[in-house]
Amino acid sequence: MNAAEGPPATEIPDESARLRRTLRPGLPADCDALYQLEERCFDDDRFSRRQLAHLLTRANAVNLLAVSDDQRVVGYGTLLFRRNSVTARLYSFCVDPVARGTGLGRELLQALEDAARGRGSQRLLLEVRADNRVAMGLYRRMGFNARRWLDDYYADGCAAWQMDKRLESAEIPAAALED
Repeated sequence: MNAAEGPPATEIPDESARLRRTLRPGLPADCDALYQLEERCFDDDRFSRRQLAHLLTRANAVNLLAVSDDQRVVGYGTLLFRRNSVTARLYSFCVDPVARGTGLGRELLQALEDAARGRGSQRLLLEVRADNRVAMGLYRRMGFNARRWLDDYYADGCAAWQMDKRLESAEIPAAALED
């Protein structure tokens, strides 16, 4: 599956109606919607519009958005890549409170892992707030391991865990290619 095409739409609950979502690449026109999502999801350490615009237009990055059928951004993730490195960094990951508990986080994270593999990455690295047990649980269920404790990582003084995951190659085994 091409990460830009995303998986088939799936349903998520909403207060007013059942919505469907699709994953697609982030575009410069999504900057305001991402800023609003960041405001709904994070109390501190949110990206500014300028930072989001940079991630969408100039960074060596992959930005995937989850968009509802009414075109509301309900989640996104950003991967950063460094030249000559086999490690990708999950730089930002955010799921709208109305979409939490629906499997969107898992779906979005899997698509981001696939995108990293597609760019030749062999390892995915991230930092997560030490007090964000829900996110840490998702990352652990997806195969990430806590590697390093980072004191005073966030602006409010909260510590973080640095976590990583080895990305298995998506190559087809040679035996499966034989007739």
